Formats: sequence, structure tokens, C-alpha cells
Amino acid sequence: MDELAPSRRRLLIGALAGGIGAAAGCLGTSDDGDGGDGDGAELRLSLSRIEGSLRDRHVRDRDDPPEGWDEAALDAALAGESYATQGRKPFFASPDDPKYVAHEGTYYQLGSVVVDEVAETYPVLRLFAVDGDDVESAVDGGEDGSLPEADQRAVRIAHFAARARGNAGGYQAGLVQRGGYAYRTETARAESALLADDGPDHVSYRDTTYRVEIERERFHETVYRPTAEALAESPERMEAILRATFVGARVGSDDLSAEARRIVEGADAEEYSETHPYSEAYVELLRAIDARPYIDGNVRKDAGVRENQKEMIRYGDEYYERYLRISGEADD
Repeated sequence: MDELAPSRRRLLIGALAGGIGAAAGCLGTSDDGDGGDGDGAELRLSLSRIEGSLRDRHVRDRDDPPEGWDEAALDAALAGESYATQGRKPFFASPDDPKYVAHEGTYYQLGSVVVDEVAETYPVLRLFAVDGDDVESAVDGGEDGSLPEADQRAVRIAHFAARARGNAGGYQAGLVQRGGYAYRTETARAESALLADDGPDHVSYRDTTYRVEIERERFHETVYRPTAEALAESPERMEAILRATFVGARVGSDDLSAEARRIVEGADAEEYSETHPYSEAYVELLRAIDARPYIDGNVRKDAGVRENQKEMIRYGDEYYERYLRISGEADD
């Protein structure tokens, strides 16, 4: 990415060293508080303040784990004992979404490793809409119906797949499997009325009647061993680790000119935008928050730059979610 032209660089340095006059003159004003009057790409900046520490945001206490975590896996990982989960990660952790827990004064990063694979056969429920809604044998598959909770969940998820067939829309990944709902747990299979030999052939859900289809299918499932790696013994050390993991640019308010600080205030309150070519104050701020590629009005053609980007930054003593969005036409 090319730097600013020399004349523009000199203007920026002059604004930083000698005051805000040049920057204020370039920034301009409008009814909505946005600066710039060019006809190129419009770059919108919004800042969302994060309350509290990163520990508050990312670390869970051992006695208050998220509902989806496997608590037996958590106990085993913290105690260094052998344990395995099948078909799902015990803490849903990934390199892009690490999980942390505090236990007896120590902070741990949770994860898992793949240790095996097993094959299992599960019944899969698929639903197919039928013409008309007057099928007498149809049972209510909703919350007010008589089906067990396991079947109500199965119908709701299979309905997502049935609704999406032939439509441009989709469904939530991870819930629908093989075009329907897989009864993976022994409890769900034992409770199910739809899986019984004399189970209903049709269900109704959200004003639609569906034909019930049950097929037993083979699944190959990953086996995971939960892990817990001790990271820190103090809140301060853990906060530093989280900053290094999640926070990008660090900007002191005294590092910015008055006009650049005004842009921060506008982006924090609502949103700030300018059309390329951007004002010197906006360029100054984009450099400070490590968004240099966006200074180029032809940013859409630059490899590796997304039109919408979200990142955490630190401004002064506060954390912010920084969101950049491009709209309008790019310069040639």
C-alpha cells in the first residue's frame, strides 16, 4: 500500500506539530457532523465501548460455567484426569474463539485435542410439507402439542430444513444435520414418540402439515480429550494475556490532535463517516488505529482488505470494538 503523497504527508505532520488549523480546515462540517466532500468511497467508523475488564468479558468462574460446557470434562481437565467427549468439543473452543476459566486463583485456557473416531448409527427425522392441512393423523409438533420435549425440539429443527428446501434462504448450521434432525442422545431416543413403531405419520408446525420420515443413518464422530492449560496466577497477568490475544491498536488520547479526538467522540456516540479523499484528521486517526489500508480510496481492489472489519482497540484506558464499513464507489 502506498503512503500518502509527500505534500499530504507534510500537511499531516504540520497539523500534528503546529496545532489543528490545517486539519480543521480539511475536515469541514455538515449537518450530520461528517467531514469531506469528495465523491469516492465512503468510510464509516463506529466505536462501541466495552464496559469493565477483558477478564469480565472472557473469563468464566469455575462455579459459573456456560450452559453448553461439559462440566464433567471441566472437572477432569482441571484435575488432570482422563476424560473424553464424543461428537462435540467440550467447551466449544477454537483458535479464533479461546475459552478461559478461573479456578482457585489460577487462570486456565480451555481446549481439546482429537484422540479417536467412532462410528454411530442414529435415527434422523426429516419433514416434508404436504398439500393441504387437513391430514387427520397430524399431531401438533409445537410447544402446545402433546409430543415429548425431545420430539418438539426435533420437529423445530427439522422444520428449518424443510422450510429451506427449494428456497434461497438457509438454516442455522450445526442444528440441522443431513437435512433434518439426528437423535444423538440416548435420552432423546428413549423419550421420543415419533421414533416409536406406532408413531404419527404427520405433524403440524407453524400452520404447515408435514409428512414424517425416519431413517437410521451412520455417523462418524470425533472423540475429544479436554485440556486446561494454566496461564496466570494474578488478574493483572491474565488481563495482559487477554490484551495480547484480542486487542489490536493502542491509542492514547494525548497522541491525537483535537480534531482526531472529535472524530473519536463522534464515532463513540453514533457513527462517523467521510468520503474519499479523507480529511487529514481522519487519516491521522486511521493511522493511529492501525487501519492504514483504508486510507486508500481504492481499497476494494487491495488484496486482503475486507469491506467490513471489526476489531478491538484500546483508546486511553478503555476498550472499544472498532467497526469499519465501506460504502459508495471507489476511486479509479
